[in-house]
Amino acid sequence: MSQDNDRRHEIRSYLIGFAGAIALTGAAFAVVRWPIAPTNITFAMVLALALAQIILQFRCFLHISFKRSSRDDLQLILFSTLVIALMVGGTLVILMNLRDRMM
Repeated sequence: MSQDNDRRHEIRSYLIGFAGAIALTGAAFAVVRWPIAPTNITFAMVLALALAQIILQFRCFLHISFKRSSRDDLQLILFSTLVIALMVGGTLVILMNLRDRMM
């Protein structure tokens, strides 16, 4: 009986995540398609919706939470994000420096 309840909870989590992802994606497309604010505010709204979607997908699909047992997974994801951000940032610095030298 417990296994059936766990499966039901997991399917419910996936359905909530799927519906939330569709809603957030639709909201981002709607904000861009029918602008109701200046460009910089629209950009901020799209970034906020993207951040909300990342959090939703971590919670519903990857099952990352702030419980003690999931903290190792969260730290791994945050460290990987830091390494990727450093690599992308370093690449952009090098490319901008090369562009300045070419001009």
